[in-house]
Amino acid sequence: MILDFKNKELLVTALSHRSSLNEKSQSGTTAIESNERLEFLGDAVLELASTLYLYENRPDENEGKLTAYRSALVRTETLAALARELKLNEQMFLSKGEEQGGGRENVSLLADLMEAVIGAMYLDQGFVAVQAFLATHLFPKFNEILQNKSYKDQKSLLQEEVQARSLSTPVYQVVKAVGPDHNKEFTVEVLVNDEVWGVGVGHSKQTAQQAAASMALKKIT
Repeated sequence: MILDFKNKELLVTALSHRSSLNEKSQSGTTAIESNERLEFLGDAVLELASTLYLYENRPDENEGKLTAYRSALVRTETLAALARELKLNEQMFLSKGEEQGGGRENVSLLADLMEAVIGAMYLDQGFVAVQAFLATHLFPKFNEILQNKSYKDQKSLLQEEVQARSLSTPVYQVVKAVGPDHNKEFTVEVLVNDEVWGVGVGHSKQTAQQAAASMALKKIT
């Protein structure tokens, strides 16, 4: 792992999903608490660092555009992809059941994990170190976001496309919801002209809708 922590216990905590605390001998964690509090901290640190980056690098953009940029930069899928690149998914401490259920590839868990690591890095090394880390690993993704216009909400993009083609307004419907309340997985279909154009899965209805819209966009274009 490329992360070098002074306080190794902080890193262990950041890598420890709450399920691992119930099976310490099997999961291998030595943490006394899960990474949820660090995730809370990391979310705030990440938002501030991203806001400063965009404020300094996009001086001619208005508040609305900057907000859209930031949302794309720190969205669940972006953070999960970064966690995989850093191989944090391989280092995460999980219960056997959570691992067998695909926890190491769960986009939501990986995004939470990335935020927890950022929170731990802030406590361990300070805000400047976090900024340097993000400047190396996260902020370079912004150019791709600009090129792909992925800062635009997928549902909004789909709405624009169907309107340009004089098609009916997309309708989203939940067709399946499985799992416990704290980790429910939703399957959503998006219909255009009463036909299913896309299917998305996510740990929130909003995430599933975005995924369904993304699939529909690929079909329409």
